[in-house]
Amino acid sequence: MAGVGDRPQAGQHGAGSGRRATEAVRYAGGAVAHVLREELDAGPVTGLRAFLALWRGIVVDSDFRAGCPVLAVAVEEPPTDEAPPLLAAAEAFEEWERLLADSLREHGVAPEQAPGLAALVVAAVEGATAMCRAKRSAEPLDQVAQQLEGLIAGALGPSR
Repeated sequence: MAGVGDRPQAGQHGAGSGRRATEAVRYAGGAVAHVLREELDAGPVTGLRAFLALWRGIVVDSDFRAGCPVLAVAVEEPPTDEAPPLLAAAEAFEEWERLLADSLREHGVAPEQAPGLAALVVAAVEGATAMCRAKRSAEPLDQVAQQLEGLIAGALGPSR
C-alpha cells in the first residue's frame, strides 16, 4: 500500500497546506478502509491482523520514519482557518471504527460492545504505530496485536 504512511507536511502551513493535508488524510483513510473491507469479510480477527500488518509494514519498511497521516493531522494543532484536515481525520477514524464494529456484530459480538471494541482497536493500533516510530521498534505493535486478538477472541466467544 504505497503512500498510506506518507505523512502530510506537518508544521508547514503555507498556502494550500490544509488542502494537501486533507487530501493525504482522505487518501490514507480510504486506502486503509479498503484493506479493512476486504479482510473483514473473513472475520474480525483476520481484519485486525491485516490492519496491524499494514501499519507494521509501513513503519518497519520506512525504517520507522513513516507513520499514519491521519494520526499526524489529528494530533497537530491546525491553524484556525484550516479545520478540513482535522474533519477528514475524524471521518477516517469513524469509518475504520464502523467497519470493525460492523464485522464484530456480524460475527456475534454484542451490539452494545462492538463500537467500543472497534474504537479500542483503532486507538490502540494508532498509538502503537506512533510508539513504534518513537522507539524505532515494532515491539509496541506486536504487543498490542497479541492483546487485541485475545480481546476479540473473548468477545467472539468460544465457538469462533
